[in-house]
Amino acid sequence: MNDEPVFEATLTPYRSLGRTGFTVVMILAGGVTLTQIVIFAAARAWPVVGFAGLDMVLLVGAFWLSYRSGRASEYVQVSRTNLIIRKLAPSGRATEVRFNPFWTRFDISRHEEIGITGMLVSGQGRQTEIGSFLNPLDKESFASAFQRALATVKRR
Repeated sequence: MNDEPVFEATLTPYRSLGRTGFTVVMILAGGVTLTQIVIFAAARAWPVVGFAGLDMVLLVGAFWLSYRSGRASEYVQVSRTNLIIRKLAPSGRATEVRFNPFWTRFDISRHEEIGITGMLVSGQGRQTEIGSFLNPLDKESFASAFQRALATVKRR
């Protein structure tokens, strides 16, 4: 029996700011914050110094959380006998769901202005959301390719 994959995709969140951009932003923000701290410390405005430092800590924390969430990924494979969805959480925790492609439904939620807002794979009494972290254009592209792959498998 031929169980070659008809479709394979690895979905990852898009991050517009790479390592170099992050370094530039941190240097600029750090320079501005340091300048503020020196000016307000010279004026003996100690509460402002503390809040300027807190702003920098919060900015670094926000970037850390953003890059951490960027470690999430999903692997989707469709063959004649299996539909496999592996999800890797930012924490490193992995889950895998398997479906029979002949009994699988692929439901798409749409908004008029935004496009696809959600994609759900269901079958055999189970369901899993897929590609929730993708941007609308990537969701459209993935949904189209995934629907074609399911249709191909069901026709064979």
